Amino acid sequence: MTSHKLNKLKISTPGRVCLFGEHQDYLHLPIVACAISLRISVEGTRRNDMIINIRLPNISDEESFFIDRPIVYSKERDYLKSSFKVLLKKGFTFSTGFNCVIDGQIPINAGTSSSSALIVTWINFLTRMSDQSEILSDENLAHLAYEAEVLEFSEPGGMMDQYSTSIGGIIAIDFLPELNISRLNTELKSFVLGNSNQPKDTKYILSHVKNQILDVDRILKSIDPDFNLHSVKADDINNYNNYLNKSQNQILDGTIKNRDLTVTARKELAKVNPDHKIIGQLLTEHHIVLRDILEISTPKIEGMINAAIKAGAFGAKINGSGGGGCMFAYSPEEPERIKSAIQNADGEAFIILPDSGSRVEFQEEAK
Repeated sequence: MTSHKLNKLKISTPGRVCLFGEHQDYLHLPIVACAISLRISVEGTRRNDMIINIRLPNISDEESFFIDRPIVYSKERDYLKSSFKVLLKKGFTFSTGFNCVIDGQIPINAGTSSSSALIVTWINFLTRMSDQSEILSDENLAHLAYEAEVLEFSEPGGMMDQYSTSIGGIIAIDFLPELNISRLNTELKSFVLGNSNQPKDTKYILSHVKNQILDVDRILKSIDPDFNLHSVKADDINNYNNYLNKSQNQILDGTIKNRDLTVTARKELAKVNPDHKIIGQLLTEHHIVLRDILEISTPKIEGMINAAIKAGAFGAKINGSGGGGCMFAYSPEEPERIKSAIQNADGEAFIILPDSGSRVEFQEEAK
């Protein structure tokens, strides 16, 4: 049997909030995201056989599969298996299985990238524990996670979640002319994350919004081959009104407003001493577009946001694809008061900070 460098390993990865550019990454428009101090971990040791056994105490579940047999998905979004399958395709090999425990603080199915953080953590664990004992770069880890989560299941999502959770901190992503990740060194302060505990159909919402704007893009390109969501000016989109129906004009307007808000916010965040009140104001402006134009908010989310603003938050917005899940408030001052206000609006609240990316928490070399 192949000798191994590690016998025991624990990896953790943060969740994330999308500061600016919600519903933009799958259009390859710029985004700004922030990793948060709620994390998920995988801790595992080697077995003497070819079985991977995984305990998931947060959801009172357990999974097992043989790694010397063909990988067959047994459920929708079978991410633990898809990650393993992607690694096999990339040439990673495994001479033993593992006993693992997955433990997390990130709200599940709530827009804070719990699934992407899980996949990033799992791939980081597997590649280090593989026969190759490979330590991946943050970017390579993110791309493998994107393959396992999005490409393997033909999902409608983009790349923001995988890169944000893998790299950590505050990042800006540009997709064109080629993928470029910029690490922003902005020292943002505390946020308060509010979970509505309203389940959301992420896949449906992403597909619904994405398909609408892609239809608009296709229609306008057939009329004007030079039309481009990246370069069209806000003042010029009225020129296309007659070619689109009311809802199509609405989603085009919202997409361009979100794009331009993201550009403005990124310039502020790039400053050595950004104005925290301006950042909060831009977050709220972004939310208004998401609420009124993309229509992805809910009455409960609105109640939580209004409570946070009234309690002194600098700004707030819904987080993720929408239709439920989480909101967050930028709260550099008195975050405990804003946390209480969100709780009084019947939300589950967490004070969070920007956090580092996927990392080793503990490792033990094989004897």
